Amino acid sequence: MGAESPKEECGLFGVWAPGDEVARLTYFGLFAQQHRGQESAGIAVSDGTNILVYKDLGLVSQVFNEATLTTLHGDLAVGHTRYSTTGSTTWDNAQPVFKTDGVHSIALGHNGNLVNTSELAERVRGAGLATTDSDIVTTMIADRTPEAGSIEAAAMDVLPELRGAFCFVFMDERSVFAARDSHGVRPLSIGRLPNGFVVASETCALDIVGATLVRDVEPGELVRIDDRGLHAQRFAESPKRSLCVFEVVYLARPDSRLRERSVHEARREMGRILAREHPADADLVIAVPTTGHSAAQGFSEVSGIPYGDGLYKNTYVGRTFIQPSQSLRDRGVKLKLNPLPDSIRGKRLVVVDDSIVRGTTTKQIVQALREAGAAEVHIRITCPPIQWPCFYGIDMPTRQELIAADLTVDQIRSYVSADSLGYLSLDGMVAAAGDGKETFCRACFDGEYPIEIPEGAGKYVLEDQLKLPTG
Repeated sequence: MGAESPKEECGLFGVWAPGDEVARLTYFGLFAQQHRGQESAGIAVSDGTNILVYKDLGLVSQVFNEATLTTLHGDLAVGHTRYSTTGSTTWDNAQPVFKTDGVHSIALGHNGNLVNTSELAERVRGAGLATTDSDIVTTMIADRTPEAGSIEAAAMDVLPELRGAFCFVFMDERSVFAARDSHGVRPLSIGRLPNGFVVASETCALDIVGATLVRDVEPGELVRIDDRGLHAQRFAESPKRSLCVFEVVYLARPDSRLRERSVHEARREMGRILAREHPADADLVIAVPTTGHSAAQGFSEVSGIPYGDGLYKNTYVGRTFIQPSQSLRDRGVKLKLNPLPDSIRGKRLVVVDDSIVRGTTTKQIVQALREAGAAEVHIRITCPPIQWPCFYGIDMPTRQELIAADLTVDQIRSYVSADSLGYLSLDGMVAAAGDGKETFCRACFDGEYPIEIPEGAGKYVLEDQLKLPTG
């Protein structure tokens, strides 16, 4: 939700389709996943002999144009759109990461976050100063390829050493590879084209290029796609499947599918359950655009309260979380969301949103709705209170910045100046998401981290290590 929302991680896309316009397919695949990261974008293509990489800071539509796409010729490609979870926003940290020794080459994109980054970094210090876990993994695979004999063999050697949440899409000159950590924290799906295959973080990217969903990449699996077809092998057993439940609540596009379940339908069910758990006496149900729409419809359906528009979102304003300072965050919310006074004046509102993180944005929305004439504002949230930070690829604030870490629900209600505040229960959220509670990562809600977090893990861990003493 607005400036204080948990920040997305990254979007991945890979394609092996000889004779097709793979760079253009990758562009559209990344465009469909722009919501997953807006700091940088990049595409690597291969013609079977050489890999060419083009990447830059900015949105997909800013980085690529007709002229650049026509220079990217090949039969296979990988692409990446980034929000940083390890390493800051610089051109050097944009992906795909490319490494070559003149004989073997690799281009790699990563979604997620490793928790043993510092330990891995010590092993590649001689290869240069890495500032992202993606760079480290690429270097490790590249370094081991000559001895292993192939990128695939090197990856099978490196992947078991990684700890944390990760999805990789990478390539050499002739094959596209996809890998997913043994817990399956982040999503990754395989689609089929008439003349090849694609892989993507979300199924909406398969849809946009006309691919048919085949299946998900399994947790602990490495997939190879080339002229021999699709081949899969396990680099690790899956001890416990832990898909990030926040993918369902907020991160994924509503037209995507997670575990064969429609994200839109899951969110709609969250709204239905929320209406039963926290009913409200009101005149109109509205959503905080855009992730709140599906749930607001479900809330209206069960409550019988009409659903309508009360907030307008300016889609041409960049996502406000990209702006670093609190003052810019405050200003960004006002630019991005604007009440519709004629729709809400004199009405008691149920306002459905996906989350409250710091509380500042919710407070501003309540104030803006009241100034626009709302008689009452009842906030309903489609997840439980967020009390713990994420170390697996969502750039959540520290625990000190999470309003629910220290305040009760009623204290939060008082802070945001709402007439009432209701959070969806953990059981209700998981029931709507599908499958059982134990098949999801719920750490930001209950503090139960499926992958152990070492001391000192954090976004800038590598850059902090590289800082020289002063004075």
